[in-house]
Amino acid sequence: MAEHNELGKIGEELARKHLISNGYSIHACNWFFGKKEIDIIAEKDNTMVIVEVKTRSSAFEAEAQDTVTKKKQKFLVNATHYYLTKNNIEKETRFDIITIIVSNNKHEIEHLENAFYPTL
Repeated sequence: MAEHNELGKIGEELARKHLISNGYSIHACNWFFGKKEIDIIAEKDNTMVIVEVKTRSSAFEAEAQDTVTKKKQKFLVNATHYYLTKNNIEKETRFDIITIIVSNNKHEIEHLENAFYPTL
C-alpha cells in the first residue's frame, strides 16, 4: 500500500478516537457512494456530523476549510442526502473537517466544526 494511503488510515483512526473521546457516536467510516467515500459519519447532540479527514506528515499553509474543494463539498452534500434518505434519518446535519499532522510519532488535531454549508 502506498505511504500516503497508510498515513490516511492513521489519520482517520486518530480522528475517530478524537470524535469518540469528545462524545460523538460513529455511524459509519469509509462509507462509499459510487467510487468516492465519506470518511466518517457521526452524531452528537442529535446532529449528524459528516467529517472529512485530511492527514499530512508536516505542517501546511492551507486553512482546513480550503483543503476541501467545491467539487468535494458538492459530493459530500449529495452523498449525505442519499445516506440520510436511505437510512430514514431526519436530523440536523453539519459538515466538519478534521486536519491531522503526524510527525515523529506525535500528532496534532484540528477539528473545524461547520467547515462549510451546503448551498442550494
